[in-house]
Formats: sequence, C-alpha cells, structure tokens
Amino acid sequence: MGELGRQLSSKYDRDPVLTICSQMTLVLTAATLFYVAFTDLKQFTIRNELILVLAGLFLVHAIFSGRWTDLPWNVAFAALMFLIMLHSYSQNWMGGGDLKLLAVAFLWTGPFNALPFAVLLAAFAGVHAALVKFNWASAQRVNGSVRIPFAPSIAGALIVLFALSLV
Repeated sequence: MGELGRQLSSKYDRDPVLTICSQMTLVLTAATLFYVAFTDLKQFTIRNELILVLAGLFLVHAIFSGRWTDLPWNVAFAALMFLIMLHSYSQNWMGGGDLKLLAVAFLWTGPFNALPFAVLLAAFAGVHAALVKFNWASAQRVNGSVRIPFAPSIAGALIVLFALSLV
C-alpha cells in the first residue's frame, strides 16, 4: 500500500463517524442479504436489482471503512471466481442468480477472506441440504432432480463473516 493509502487508512481508523457509517453499511447489507435469502427460499429467484444493491453497498463500505485500497484485489478475485463458476452454471449445477450472488459475495470477501467464507458456505449448505433431505425445508423438483435455493447459505456465510470481522 502506498504512502497516501497509509495516510488515508490511518484517518479512517481514527474517525468514529466513518466507523459508524461503515458498520451501518454492514447492517444494511445484512438486511438485504436476509431479504435475498428469504425471497430465494420462497420463489427460487434472486432479483438482479438486489445484486446491484449489494455491489453498491460494497463500494460504500469500502469507502467508509478505508478498504478501498483492497478494491482492485477484491474486484479481480470476484471476476476470476465468476469466470470459474461459469462452468457450474453451464452444466446447470447452479442457477444464474446464485452465480451472480456468489460473485458479489466474493467481491465482499476478496482473496484474503475467501477461505473462511468457503468453510462457512460449506457448513451452511450442508445443513440446508440435510434439512431438505429430512423434508424439514422445501426444495424444487425439476426433471427428476432436486433444486435447493443457495442464497440462504451464501447470505448466512457472508453475515457470519461480517460478524466475525467486527469482533
């Protein structure tokens, strides 16, 4: 990080107003993620407008928190993961909304928090799959296969990651 980045980052560390704005952005993002998860559970769709809102909230958070210096890493990592996940989408292993939501989630995590996010995502997805297996959660049956909404797992993992970053 350059000298200007260090100066601005230290300014952000000392300014309580920016800290509060940063944390309020996380709360708003968590609320948006809850809504995305709920609508995916009920309708099996993720609206594009909400993906754009989550991406915009990331930019706002990056500015308020001083994480804007990591922005190129996060954008490049999210783009790389999007390209890799396109294979899963092309094989119908994942829906388009899930692909876009995961890309935005990787924008939030960046390469430096991707591993904890992936572990949390696997845990949430495993619990959700078990709930579906025991008929305690709903799933869609399409052409003999079972479709499970992925947004609740993505949202849960990202919200827990937010909470862990605050402690």
